[in-house]
Amino acid sequence: MQRAVGMTPEQVAAASKPAVLELGELFSRCPGTLRRARLLGISGWAFYITGRAGALGDVRAETVAAAVGFIAPDAVADGWDAAARVVRPLEVANANLAECCRWGAQHLDDLPGMPRLAALLERVVTAADATGMPLFAAWRAMPVPQHAAGARAAVALLLLREHFTGAYLLAVRAAGMTPLEAVLAGPEGEAGASACGWSPPYPPVGPLVRRRLWAEAMTDRLTATAFRALRPGEGAELVELLTATRALLAGSPAR
Repeated sequence: MQRAVGMTPEQVAAASKPAVLELGELFSRCPGTLRRARLLGISGWAFYITGRAGALGDVRAETVAAAVGFIAPDAVADGWDAAARVVRPLEVANANLAECCRWGAQHLDDLPGMPRLAALLERVVTAADATGMPLFAAWRAMPVPQHAAGARAAVALLLLREHFTGAYLLAVRAAGMTPLEAVLAGPEGEAGASACGWSPPYPPVGPLVRRRLWAEAMTDRLTATAFRALRPGEGAELVELLTATRALLAGSPAR
């Protein structure tokens, strides 16, 4: 693979975003993670919502919905309140973090370049500005229970995914869009809105597409500051390692 050089932090943010968004949630779909939900006595949906937002502590569902943004408030409340009747939110978040580490140790530890990828990701996460991103800030404050390279990389991917998602939520609101409008204008359209718990009728999509593209570009700009922590050439190296890891997990050779 020929390495690109001279990438700006904003270019690195844009190039790394697709892989981070995909890799940062793979552990949540692992059968082992879903088994943890059953052990806690809650549904998979309750585990997803509370596992993701439980780092915020004992807050109301309305607060969780505001922090998550892109999931309908009623759907958030269904998962959050159901879990809260059985287990404390922080306990679910700790279980979610443990599953992330387990998945990383099992699936990432033996991949080429993993210690280097973990180190680069951690530097970006440490340098990221958490202003206006409560979920990212809450997750970054939680101690990582495992220190193998794969576990560290998995947690850093989870954190960086929350950073990208939090920045996108800020950008969407700055663009004058609601979270629902942003989902509708995205690649999955009404199917994505339904999956996120939003009920029809939906607003028309046409006028929203340009605003969503602006919000995507603003997301890259907002997250770029974190990537300034990388030295010249390391941004391109990070993109290559993410691309290779994504390809290997998909079962195809990196290109």
